[in-house]
Amino acid sequence: MNRLVPDAIARMPWRLYALLTAIAVFGGVVLYSAAGGHVMPWAGMQLSRFLVFLVMAEIISRVPFRLVKLAAFPLYGAVLAALFLVELVGGIAGGSQRWINLGFMQFQPSEFMKVMVVLAVARFYALLPPAYSRTFTAIWPALGLIGLPALLVLVQPDLGTASMIGFGGVTVMFLAGLPLRLFVGSGLAAAAVIPIAFSFLHDYQQKRVLIFLDPESDPLGAGYHISQSKIAIGSGGLFGKGFLNGTQSHLDYLPEGHTDFVFATMAEEWGFIGGFGLIVALFLLLRWGMRVAQRTDDRFARLVAAGLTTTIFLYVAINLMMVMGLAPVVGIPLPFMSYGGSSMLTVMLCIGIIRNIDRNRDMLGERWR
Repeated sequence: MNRLVPDAIARMPWRLYALLTAIAVFGGVVLYSAAGGHVMPWAGMQLSRFLVFLVMAEIISRVPFRLVKLAAFPLYGAVLAALFLVELVGGIAGGSQRWINLGFMQFQPSEFMKVMVVLAVARFYALLPPAYSRTFTAIWPALGLIGLPALLVLVQPDLGTASMIGFGGVTVMFLAGLPLRLFVGSGLAAAAVIPIAFSFLHDYQQKRVLIFLDPESDPLGAGYHISQSKIAIGSGGLFGKGFLNGTQSHLDYLPEGHTDFVFATMAEEWGFIGGFGLIVALFLLLRWGMRVAQRTDDRFARLVAAGLTTTIFLYVAINLMMVMGLAPVVGIPLPFMSYGGSSMLTVMLCIGIIRNIDRNRDMLGERWR
């Protein structure tokens, strides 16, 4: 019995957890600076959440993987039902109806759907023979699994989360082996209806798209976020202005400097070197996830690992493109850096499930399929 505990400790992924801790601690340092040199409320809460969610991820990694597979559709259905419930009794904040008040916390079902749509679509294609999954009729059920929750989230309205749900599910479809011509045709069809879809967006969403195309048209209005973010990033130079010496965030020129635009806050003080180091650390995390997918023989596990890694990638890519003016502002946080519990919970759920697959990859064989 005494030998089991040291063996279990030795088998823990210490390099992975060290990488996650390093990113989270750096995020805490940036939030400490953004708060003007105060631990609370941002840095302290962020690091506390990280520790709790890290333990949660390790617990998830030890759940029998067959239960993850069996729960894919039921969990998807439960979160989908919660999205419908949001439309009926959801709380409204900032013009959006996204949360269900549980008394002790605000529950945001759309965050969990980013994970559940990957599990559900992967489960669907894992049930199909590989040859059948390449046929045209195999696309419609998966599109239904993706489209219904994406539409419910879009009407909340939450364009960023709806896009992530869509991209995550479609990525699993692509990895399942659907012919490329289906994606090309769907892309062309989507491009054709963009003008129609644009007319259904809310006024502030339309402004975000237009400002993305021409940021200088309203630098003090709808384009203010992007303009100030670019100033903060550019003013950091190679080595930055130094810890606690940022002006854009400390003088309140940079809106949401502790959440959506935390990368700009960081880049102003830590410069190109800090930004490059952060991107490398996140790349190492993504490389770990894709390596788990490549080393896994089970079809469902491989699709899940690759799909959830892509979900984390979407967080990083969309946020970085947004703060640099390469994409419209859609409110996607940067993992482990942006203050907030919902996005960190989602990312750690992804890591816990991928870690589960990594632990069990030697047992994932024909009997599990």
